[in-house]
Amino acid sequence: RKADKIKVTLSDGREFTGEVIGSDMSSDMAIVKIQADHLPTVTLGNSDELRVGEIVIAIGNPYGLQQTVTMGVVSAKGRAILAGIEGHVYRNFIQTDTAINPGNSGGPLLNIKGEVVGINTAIIPYAQGIGFAIPINMAKRNIDDLINLGKVRRSWLGVYIQEVTPEIAEQFNLPEAKGVLVGDVIEDSPAEEAGIKREGI
Repeated sequence: RKADKIKVTLSDGREFTGEVIGSDMSSDMAIVKIQADHLPTVTLGNSDELRVGEIVIAIGNPYGLQQTVTMGVVSAKGRAILAGIEGHVYRNFIQTDTAINPGNSGGPLLNIKGEVVGINTAIIPYAQGIGFAIPINMAKRNIDDLINLGKVRRSWLGVYIQEVTPEIAEQFNLPEAKGVLVGDVIEDSPAEEAGIKREGI
């Protein structure tokens, strides 16, 4: 983030100047473009088919140690993690006990068939036995937007809500604790245009 220059080094030692053409903080993804032809590619798998306990392999350059391969298992799926100095929430990540350290970020997470099922990310550096990866299916959905728009399009409503608790139900004379309470409505949002009001149920 906020780098003046980006250098891309391939496994054969060739170096290129990289250009960021799209990035997305919510998924910790970026698309970097280089001018090169006939580059080898990998096969993308289906991260929805991953199962907890399945063996996975991470490849990266932790601490500058090039082409490091580590193995582990899928510990959990659908993880939401609060990380970074901005306190950003990353959602729907794969959790693995594969060693993922600074330098692994951006490297592939592979299944035992050699298919890419995730993109490793070191959003919680120095965590022991806890690594995270962006599911490749999430990455696939984001790639076109990042290339064509430079960002990921997401629908939004523009309201702050909380679950209706028994206390809130009693306060609003509701027969049961069901639904959500609108805490606030963002100005000029789709919710405001639709007529949703603050303190609505």
